[in-house]
Amino acid sequence: MNKRMNEQEMLACFDDAINFGHIFVTYQPKINHSTGRMIGAEALMRWSHPVYGMQYPSDFIPVLEKNDLIYRADLAVFESVCVFLRKCLDEKIKPVPISVNMSRYDIYRKDYVEKIEKLRQKYDIPVKYLHVEVTETSAIGGMELVSSVLKQLHDYGFIVEMDDFGSGYSSLNVLKDLAVDVIKLDMRFLSGDIGGRGGTIISAIVQMAKWLGTPIIAEGVETLEQADYMKSIGCKYIQGYLYSKPVVESEFLEKMQRLEHEPMTPAMVLTTAMDAGKFWDPSSMETLIFNNFVGGAVIFSYHEGKAEILRVNKKYIREIGMNMIEQEILETDPFIGMDEFNRKIFTDTLQRAIDSNDEEVCETWRTVCSKTCGEDKICVRSFIRMIGKTDYQYLFYAMVHNITAEKRQFNELFESERRFRFAIEQANVYAWEVELATKIMRPCFRCMRDLNIPSVVRNYPQSVIENKIFPPDYAETFRKSVEMLESGEVEQTEEIVPMTVGKVPFYVRYTLERDESGRPLKVYGSATLVVDD
Repeated sequence: MNKRMNEQEMLACFDDAINFGHIFVTYQPKINHSTGRMIGAEALMRWSHPVYGMQYPSDFIPVLEKNDLIYRADLAVFESVCVFLRKCLDEKIKPVPISVNMSRYDIYRKDYVEKIEKLRQKYDIPVKYLHVEVTETSAIGGMELVSSVLKQLHDYGFIVEMDDFGSGYSSLNVLKDLAVDVIKLDMRFLSGDIGGRGGTIISAIVQMAKWLGTPIIAEGVETLEQADYMKSIGCKYIQGYLYSKPVVESEFLEKMQRLEHEPMTPAMVLTTAMDAGKFWDPSSMETLIFNNFVGGAVIFSYHEGKAEILRVNKKYIREIGMNMIEQEILETDPFIGMDEFNRKIFTDTLQRAIDSNDEEVCETWRTVCSKTCGEDKICVRSFIRMIGKTDYQYLFYAMVHNITAEKRQFNELFESERRFRFAIEQANVYAWEVELATKIMRPCFRCMRDLNIPSVVRNYPQSVIENKIFPPDYAETFRKSVEMLESGEVEQTEEIVPMTVGKVPFYVRYTLERDESGRPLKVYGSATLVVDD
């Protein structure tokens, strides 16, 4: 049976524990819950006494910290991880990144970062395979020191993870002030009802991490329900007993070889076209402009055909209408109201914005549902620009205009014109208009189809006379009619003219339109077939 050692016993056998490997490393995998692939692992310190058996970390770690021995144990763990990684590389086994804990006592030692960097160099381990975990509580009371240590780690190329995020009392300030690359979320928030206050807090933290473009890992996940909930709110990286307890090196090596690997998505890279990160700073000029001086504006992320709205301004809410509140919009899938045709238009525009790194425009119809106003179909013109990206996710900024009224008016006009054209077709009427200043004539469809007239005719009326649309013996009469209208001498003319090769008689009418000053502007012509009674 295992026996719990007291403090004196631990101190007495500490050197032997280091020298003979009684203090050793176990590994707990980190898994992408969406794919089942391994993205990394955490190295955890364990102590097995040859006589007293396994000791609880909660018992021996405080003793090592109290007696200023934890840094030696942490260095031993780091070296063991380097030995393991070297073995994998030498045997052509592709490893995953291993994260190693750095306690607040390590941070206080000025040479600790140099020591682990020398160990990394000694075993020639690519820095991409080593992550360093610092706890949130280590930053309390020593922010400047922690910031300088993180800078050292970054200068050497280490990825820095913040462990136990949410367990302290100043999480938001720590996240704001420390340049960490990955957040490890303390799952004690979900110890009770997933749908309760803890779930709300976790959802907000995950959303905030997205805004910062920081990957987030849920640590301590024990049930499928917890893992599925975390994935549903955007956190797919999982560490905990659901997938694996911490296991010894040989068992971990077997898991690492059996499971497929994938890299953890890096932090989002913001484009240089605009400082998109400042959109989250309430005092920045970008936020001031976003909220007050542009029209309806939205920031949203896009990944594998799915979009998520991250932020909107008040003018966006007014443009969308329907008395919706901001929270309703943020909780709505922006694609849910689009049919397949409009969704393709929108996603094609996103792809153009990605390819061009410039603003792209589209118009899409969508159905908007409001709790207060029900359902309505609106048309939105979107001016879209990509402002950030990762290997798989994109961040977009868009200005939007609700053009529903404009579109409906256009559609009504188009339908009216369609009916008018149909009526003209049935009535055997040819119609055209002439811009007097440019002598440009634009014919109707029937003119183009039956008389072979191009869509734009220049130097009117001479060009149609030369093309013998009017018989040569009527050319002078026709020319004089146009000149009288052009001079403003008459408002309209009407006469019977035989047209085309067959000299079919038509009533040819011209009507003059004047501009605001009364000068001749346009002439509208029509030719109607003469029907004998």
